[in-house]
Amino acid sequence: MAIHEERVRHRWTLRELGDRAGLSAAAIHAIEAGRAASLDSYARIAHAFAVQLDVNLASDRSRATAQRHDEDLVHAAMGELEARILRGHGFELALDEPYQHFQFAGRADLVAWDRQRRALLHIENKTRLPNVQEALGSFAAKRAYLGPVLAKRLRVGQWRSETHVIVALWSAEILHVLRLRRATFDAACPDPPDAFAAWRAVRPPSAGRTSAIVVLDPLASGRQRAWICLAEAGGARARHRDYAAALAALRAAGLA
Repeated sequence: MAIHEERVRHRWTLRELGDRAGLSAAAIHAIEAGRAASLDSYARIAHAFAVQLDVNLASDRSRATAQRHDEDLVHAAMGELEARILRGHGFELALDEPYQHFQFAGRADLVAWDRQRRALLHIENKTRLPNVQEALGSFAAKRAYLGPVLAKRLRVGQWRSETHVIVALWSAEILHVLRLRRATFDAACPDPPDAFAAWRAVRPPSAGRTSAIVVLDPLASGRQRAWICLAEAGGARARHRDYAAALAALRAAGLA
């Protein structure tokens, strides 16, 4: 049972699921993060969801192999590209960074920071957008709570600037969603990508808080532009037909 996905489908917070299962919100968060729990805890959660408990007795090695098969390789390639660029510029960064703010919990795909400037960059990579409202809702929660949690964890006081960016795959299926729901994305990510570009140019913003969306091709090479902004996406040609085409291109290039 994919507990996190089921909880999101029910639109329950960690605390709501915990109350229904007789467990703490912290216990639910730990289980969703992959920490092993007792059979009783899993049974309680299954009962809360009104589903039958499916017990997997596979070994850790077999389970790890199965997880590798389910890995989003295109998503991983996008994160690798971003991490390589940002680390090359000397920024500190973390991938798949967990955070919790009371009953809200989640993971940020990539965060980078500059302690001297007290600047934070948060990137959410999207290879598909099957549920726009869910994706934007998750992004809004991280935009609201991630910064203060990381500032406290890293002991930087308070961020002078926060740059939050959705980085979507440069594919025809993504471009179609962006064009179809343009007003929605304009409302959720109203800012131009200037702050995102500033990070890539090793000049993090000195102040301000922005939310933007860009479209990126992890296979861009030579003089090709690696990314474009939302305003340009309306008339842009797709670099990849869909997720499967991007994955095939990455494999052909030896990157997946």
